[in-house]
Amino acid sequence: MMSLREAAMVLGTVASADASARFQQVSIDSRKMLPGSLFVALRGPNHDGHDHLAAVAASGATGAVVEQRSSVNLPQLVVSDTRIALGQLAEYWRERWPLKLIAVTGSNGKTTVKEMIAKITSQLGPTLSTLGNLNNEIGVPLTLLRVRPFHEFAVVEMGMSASGELTRLSAISHPDIAVITNAGAAHLENFQDMRAVAKAKGEIFNDLAADGTAVINGDDPAAELWRELAAPRRVVEFSLNNRAASIRGEWQPTANGGELSLSGDSGQWPVQLQLFGRENGANALAAIAVGYLLGASAESMASALALCQPVSGRLQLMATPAGARLIDDSYNANPDSLRLAIDVLAQQSGQRTLVLGDMAELGSGSAEFHREAGLAAREAGIERLLTIGNDSRHATDTFGVAAEHCLDRASLVGYLQQLGEGDTLLVKGSRSAAMDKIVAELMAVPSGEIG
Repeated sequence: MMSLREAAMVLGTVASADASARFQQVSIDSRKMLPGSLFVALRGPNHDGHDHLAAVAASGATGAVVEQRSSVNLPQLVVSDTRIALGQLAEYWRERWPLKLIAVTGSNGKTTVKEMIAKITSQLGPTLSTLGNLNNEIGVPLTLLRVRPFHEFAVVEMGMSASGELTRLSAISHPDIAVITNAGAAHLENFQDMRAVAKAKGEIFNDLAADGTAVINGDDPAAELWRELAAPRRVVEFSLNNRAASIRGEWQPTANGGELSLSGDSGQWPVQLQLFGRENGANALAAIAVGYLLGASAESMASALALCQPVSGRLQLMATPAGARLIDDSYNANPDSLRLAIDVLAQQSGQRTLVLGDMAELGSGSAEFHREAGLAAREAGIERLLTIGNDSRHATDTFGVAAEHCLDRASLVGYLQQLGEGDTLLVKGSRSAAMDKIVAELMAVPSGEIG
């Protein structure tokens, strides 16, 4: 990968020992070190990588990036801030290779869009993509440091919860294409209003290449703002509503997903998706926009997208041991993604139950957002609402008599285990609500996904 001398040059420091020694990968986890790796000792609220340098040395590591020199027998590069150093190494490494880098952000759908784009680019050439959702100031540098000379494309997911975060991630990534899926109320407690959220999303364009392209959701209220922030670079819009958009399509739900009718200069193309929800039609359009920019054919994109499976915990269709249809959307929640999930549930047959945990980081408006959720579920015709958590109880107030608030997980799972054939339930909540544990307990008896 590179030598300690080269890394020291990038970081503006010197190596304490054999500067010619080379490392083949970078790690921040002392438990997963491989021989020939460089360890970056990060400090966190509950851990300090500097406490594990002896274990790092014993693993056969080439060296470590530290904030204070240790007596451990290990070559060390001393810097003032190891988090910044991780980003500096990542930026340097990314700039060494002429691959096309596609950055993806948005309040909802960014992981799904990342996976869709990677499916498309993998048909064009060797592709690196973010593992899971390692999309923050640590995950993005680690992704960039996985780039190898043979990679032709990198699809990098970027998350944010505050202003300035995407500025930093864009600065180390230097995207060739930057995608914004949408702007919603996620992390609203950290912003003055929705425009501030949208503006923070637009930071992804700050270091977009001069000849790069911004791909934006033309149906989002922030589209005009994003066009301004991306200027003077090229902007490509995707839309389910605007026939004048560069990339446009129509969405039709099906029993196990949906069909997207893609419209373009060459005619209409059907794209079958194993994914629920109109928002996944929009996600597919975002990926298709990127594919067109990279020269992919409509046929190849349709075949790639048809292979896309739901990301775990995101509108994932399962069968419970008792025979009920379970739509697992437990990965996360905000008001916008919840409305979309309610739409998906409303399209299902039989008795429909929404299982709702708290939506977090909504600030002073949290109670009202949850009341609106209960009202939206009632108006969509959902037959039953079960809630758990301090904030979600407000949803029961507006839903009506068929709503019940559960005081603990055991009682909630007990209700759900009574549901069987003819019932459909959708489970959703923020990460902090741990609704995935509800799903795990409900699925404890072997069954499986509905294929």
